[in-house]
Amino acid sequence: MTKFFKVVGVFIALLIITFLVLFFSKNESLPTGEKGEKAEELATKMLAAINHEAFKNAELLEWSFRENHHYKWFKSEGKVEVSWDQNKVILNTSNPAQSEAFVNGEKVDNLEIISTALAYFNNDSFWLIAPHKVMDSGVERSIVTNENKDALLVTYTLGGTTPGDSYLWILDENNFPTGYKMWTSIIPIGGVYASWNDWIDTEAGFKLPTKHETNLFDLTITMGNPKASTPKADTLANKILKAIKHEAYKTTKNIEWSFGGRRSYKWNKEEHIVEVTWDTTKVVLHPNNLERSTIYFNEKLSESKDKAIIKKAEDYFNNDSFWLVAPHKLFEPGILRSVKETDGKEALLVKYTTGGTTPGDSYLWILDENYVPKSYKMYVPSMKMNGVPATWEDWITTESGTLLPKMHRFGKDRELSMGDVKAY
Repeated sequence: MTKFFKVVGVFIALLIITFLVLFFSKNESLPTGEKGEKAEELATKMLAAINHEAFKNAELLEWSFRENHHYKWFKSEGKVEVSWDQNKVILNTSNPAQSEAFVNGEKVDNLEIISTALAYFNNDSFWLIAPHKVMDSGVERSIVTNENKDALLVTYTLGGTTPGDSYLWILDENNFPTGYKMWTSIIPIGGVYASWNDWIDTEAGFKLPTKHETNLFDLTITMGNPKASTPKADTLANKILKAIKHEAYKTTKNIEWSFGGRRSYKWNKEEHIVEVTWDTTKVVLHPNNLERSTIYFNEKLSESKDKAIIKKAEDYFNNDSFWLVAPHKLFEPGILRSVKETDGKEALLVKYTTGGTTPGDSYLWILDENYVPKSYKMYVPSMKMNGVPATWEDWITTESGTLLPKMHRFGKDRELSMGDVKAY
């Protein structure tokens, strides 16, 4: 027995020595940051770098934590399916008392399991989406100089499982997070580093981390195969595409139309070359290689390569083609989709985050009973439009089999005709 206690004593002594070595070699004091405008600006840049708008728009997130805890987070509904071992909890994040617990598939009345699921979710979701929480209520932000670069120190003063924790975000040259240092109540050593640099793209338009590596015992935290999506919005968008015969649009080779009688177009869609004509000017526009574009005056080829004229043609095409084919562009890169209820019916809100002439614009598509767009509301900050309505009327089935509109109306008497629309 004496030998046993000696062995235990030696083991405990080794643990204490190991801890002391780690503490004095790795422990860092919490840095003092400067709050204010610069810190807020850095936080905003970080959110832009991680495409926080797309995160806010996401409906469903899926991941696992160290292959032990598994999650389906129906974010837009405020519910999470948390599974581990033989347990599953349908967690109501806004009202945990309404959560449901199951053991081996049988519903049970067990508050302890629900409490455990909530604690797991608070911790494990933080390792998935922490960068998106820097502007949460109760978060203090300050700017710190770390290795001669600006870093963002955030302190959680309330909420979650362990309020009071602080994290120093290390950012790259594009303000994208590559890791953080932690000062938390559950880790007695301050300044422990964890990487945030193994990211993958998601269907919802933003990145999620797949793992984290720490400098404490070389611990690796895996996040499984994380996913983020907008299934409800995508389902509605696909119904629209089916209604307007998008499959036929994809194989359409040529489209012709005009814009309010002011400009006319012949678009070789297959090769993406467009004849843009207005007044006495015609530009044969190569959108993918503007230097190949040519200019005609009164149908005569000009030696001019006036960049201003070519740019005008490009801007005309971006704007005027949108009024013809926008519903066919619902799944292009840089588009965020979400479902909104309007007059008791589902409508599709799309936001353009990149591309075009005015990225950042949003359009709320109002649909008829067959899911064909009949109007939209425009939210265009650059033009101070906040829900300005416009109809999408006189849809025709073209020679190629796709549907395109011939008319738009605004207010009582304003019209925007697409002219003699052809697609073949």
